[in-house]
Amino acid sequence: MSAPTANMRAVLERLAQEDAGLGDPTLMPPQHARALAELTNQRWNAELPEMAEARTVMHAGMPARWVVPANDTGTEAILHVHGGGWALCSPMTHEAASRRIAEACACPVLTVDYRLAPEHPYPAGLDDILRAWKALEPGRRWSIGGDSAGANLSLAAMLRLIDEGAELPACGLLFYGVYGADFDSDSYISNAEGPGLTRAKMMRYWDWYVSEPKRDAPAVAPLAASDAQLAALPPLYLNAAELDPLLSDTEALVARLRALGRDDAYDLIAGVVHGFMQMGSALPEARDAFTRAGEVFRRIAAP
Repeated sequence: MSAPTANMRAVLERLAQEDAGLGDPTLMPPQHARALAELTNQRWNAELPEMAEARTVMHAGMPARWVVPANDTGTEAILHVHGGGWALCSPMTHEAASRRIAEACACPVLTVDYRLAPEHPYPAGLDDILRAWKALEPGRRWSIGGDSAGANLSLAAMLRLIDEGAELPACGLLFYGVYGADFDSDSYISNAEGPGLTRAKMMRYWDWYVSEPKRDAPAVAPLAASDAQLAALPPLYLNAAELDPLLSDTEALVARLRALGRDDAYDLIAGVVHGFMQMGSALPEARDAFTRAGEVFRRIAAP
């Protein structure tokens, strides 16, 4: 494991100063943790990429953000599922991320405000994402993707669609996702104390989302999916952060996909922490990651 890059270290030093005394959101009442996440994430909504269109809409009965880049090709679109431990964040905390995805992928991005744990534990959020997927307007080829818990929900939704025999996304974009609940994996141990996301925080997010007896279902922990389910997935792009308790989740998923003969693209981003793509206004590595995702998307989403 390497040290944080110089850019990442500078951002971590900034966060240590700005967030001193704010506390651990997973030890707060969820409504307070949610309000804190909304406030602290606003710092990343600086220097927003200009969009041809950016507005709040209602989709499948849920508030959502719809952003369209100036370079829209008119053929693709992405349902974006924001992260936040299944419990925090919103389309507004991920406004910059959705715009960077739209710009990099040259297509509109729809980000829905799905229900959050612990008030709405599994399967509420996943049901919302599936409802949003099934209500999408025809006329474009739709893909799905998200970061962290959003990657979990995106992959879980694809597995549910496979089980239902329903139409699948053109591709999936999965950024440093949570795919299992093995808290003794190599990365959970080596990155147990962060920086950023810790093993203890992730365990509490899981407790908020779903009880332990239900964590062996593929729709909860996609690493539990069968080979047949994984083989039936559309093309994927996956990335992972090196300094992240969740790194082993992605490594295990990539290993299974490759064992099935799939050639899904995968990038390990060295020297960055979990959630680094939220930091695009301050972190060059984040901007590079969006560019790379867009390059792969334009290749694998095409018919």
